[in-house]
Amino acid sequence: MTDWIPGELPGVMRRTVTFHPDDRGAFGELWRHGWTASFGPPMRQANLSRSVAGVLRGLHYHRHQADLWIVAEGHPFIALVDVRPELEGTGRTAIETIDGAPGDAVYLPSGVAHGFYARDEVTLFYLVSHEYDGTDEFGFAWDDQDVAVPWPDAAPILSPRDSMAPSLSEMIERLSA
Repeated sequence: MTDWIPGELPGVMRRTVTFHPDDRGAFGELWRHGWTASFGPPMRQANLSRSVAGVLRGLHYHRHQADLWIVAEGHPFIALVDVRPELEGTGRTAIETIDGAPGDAVYLPSGVAHGFYARDEVTLFYLVSHEYDGTDEFGFAWDDQDVAVPWPDAAPILSPRDSMAPSLSEMIERLSA
């Protein structure tokens, strides 16, 4: 299936990878350039993330980079936060949550913060539109009260970077200074 379904947030697109099983296992096409060519910049780098149960990664966003996430294993709770209205001074954030499962694919345009909580062991394959150099990597507190993502765990395992991330309003203040 190559049909994309619009998410709740502008520019977010979702689909499910179709797998073709047989006696040996299964095969599925994860991505073709033509499937996302009309969404934004072309994908330039592929990454793989593995997380043990209880890990929370995020919330991160990019001003220029788009991401395409494909759940390979596990059942992540995915949180998306549209920070574009806050960054532009035109409104408040909007949130979309997704109960992920193997084969789910989510296209994330720039300006949509993203994170996930690993309910079990999660392997996430993702493509990004820019090669990593650190200049377009931003983040804010996963538990920011003003954003109020309904995470399923109040005490997740965090990286040092995520545990020390500023609030969204502090991040915006820093960017505008």
